Amino acid sequence: MSNQELPLFPTTVVGSMPRPDFVRDLLALENESRRASPEFQNQIDAAVSYIIALQESAGIDIISDGEWRRRSYIGVIADIASGFELHMENGTHWTTIVDKIRVKEQGIIAAEATFLKQHTRRKTKVCLPSPYLLGQRMWHPEKSRDAYPTREAFMYDLVDVLRGELIAVREAGATVAQFDDPHLCLFVDKSVRAQYEQPDREMDLCVDLLNQIIDGVDGIQIAIHLCRRNKGRDGWIGEGGYEPILPYLKRLKVDQYMMEFTIPVAGDVAVLKGIPEDKTVGLGCVDCRGEHIDTPEEIVARVESALRYMRPEQITLNPDCGFAPGSAADIPIDEAYQKLKNEAKAAEILREKYGG
Repeated sequence: MSNQELPLFPTTVVGSMPRPDFVRDLLALENESRRASPEFQNQIDAAVSYIIALQESAGIDIISDGEWRRRSYIGVIADIASGFELHMENGTHWTTIVDKIRVKEQGIIAAEATFLKQHTRRKTKVCLPSPYLLGQRMWHPEKSRDAYPTREAFMYDLVDVLRGELIAVREAGATVAQFDDPHLCLFVDKSVRAQYEQPDREMDLCVDLLNQIIDGVDGIQIAIHLCRRNKGRDGWIGEGGYEPILPYLKRLKVDQYMMEFTIPVAGDVAVLKGIPEDKTVGLGCVDCRGEHIDTPEEIVARVESALRYMRPEQITLNPDCGFAPGSAADIPIDEAYQKLKNEAKAAEILREKYGG
């Protein structure tokens, strides 16, 4: 499918897919010394080939590698650059910046893209962390201040690293490069905005950082993923519609906004009428948190709600978020498979109904 145009209502995933225990074991911190071994590479390659095939079988048009090579979707930055300290705390991996960052292996994410492209004929997506998100998660006021006196200084130092990675991803032939920034989306919540003296300045900073990375990089579709944090069965963190951040989203030099609408706290889908006509939306129309398997009819109904405000050509179907964004999310892989199958079935119904 890589040489064909995408159909109407293309289907995709947000990024991460559920990790079976054997993948968790492969990525365990205790196995760090094995990661460079041929045996490890053979095993992780086989695992990633499987999750590619699963998405293909489900009928997904734009697929990812499930982020199965990463301990976390943001921790990959510590593989690309030095200066980070990895430690365990309460059973969770934490990565903290403790020294000036230096690129040690540019192209880590591009290598993910290359393997993905070599193992599917379909369109491909790879995910990169936003510098603002990395600054929020990895800068510590005590451990980081000798290297970076401020969180903002660390964020700006990430721009060139991530721009280099984006360009490498484009050269690897990926169809979509998606920047993940759930922290930007948390500003939809008035209680989160109240935690900052100047929340507008924070949102401006996030947008400016991303635009510096994206500016002038053509030849690849660029998306921004926005969610209210995904805690799997435990739900979400932020609450509220997208209206408070919409003016900032409009300033982003992206092609697509990946937005969640399945959870009850996501607000009114009518906010989509404010999306610029030259942009597309990855419509979160499949629940990635709960046990309920969304039926094709339920998914179609959600898409048709969005069609009151957008053209069919502007809409891609996807789950609200990744199925395994962190250690807190533990979703059965067969559950995710069934949800993706129904997403693809819903797209077929929509194409038949609106394709003419």
